[in-house]
Amino acid sequence: MSKNKVNKNWLHGHINDPYVKLAQKEGFRARAAFKLQEIDEEEKLIRPGQVIVDLGCTPGSWAQYARRKLAGKEGGGIHGTIIGLDMLPMEPVADVHFILGDFREQSVLDELEVAVGGRKLDLVLSDMAPNLTGIGATDAARVEDIIDLALDFACAHLKPSGCLLVKCFNGSGYSQIVEKFRQTFKTVSSKKPKASRDKSSEIFLLGRGLRMPG
Repeated sequence: MSKNKVNKNWLHGHINDPYVKLAQKEGFRARAAFKLQEIDEEEKLIRPGQVIVDLGCTPGSWAQYARRKLAGKEGGGIHGTIIGLDMLPMEPVADVHFILGDFREQSVLDELEVAVGGRKLDLVLSDMAPNLTGIGATDAARVEDIIDLALDFACAHLKPSGCLLVKCFNGSGYSQIVEKFRQTFKTVSSKKPKASRDKSSEIFLLGRGLRMPG
């Protein structure tokens, strides 16, 4: 099948995707908002008053959804704090503090520390995914590397009762990632929201409650 044909098929599927249409209707920047919404409605992750960090937040649909959940009275302001981080620029989302940069870099972490203001986080979200090559072992290593970063970040910044939700892929290396989650969190569950495309191996891992060392 030619590349053009593949692109056309993808575009046709994308335009006719009910979640794409719903995202446009509801003012979300990407259909990914509905993945977070489904997991949140099931798990009650996002509540007013929380401090939330959204890793890899661009284009911003998860930050938009979280903002709606923390929205206070009509006409502005949220009850809580949302900080988004990404290496790619993001169009501003009202009431969301955006930091442009790589959170592996100390200067970016320092900026985050200032934004958090000494508070521990209730929730870390990560919809980050590496650029995949199609080479199984390479891709598995890249996915694991990104999730390790999110885990390290969560361990350093979460409240003991906090949660980490990450995008993962069900394939090579998945069981090792689940095991790391089990070593880090008291409860671990995997989620495949309806908005996740059937053909995709994408799966989300949720860790709740940090295991204390010792």
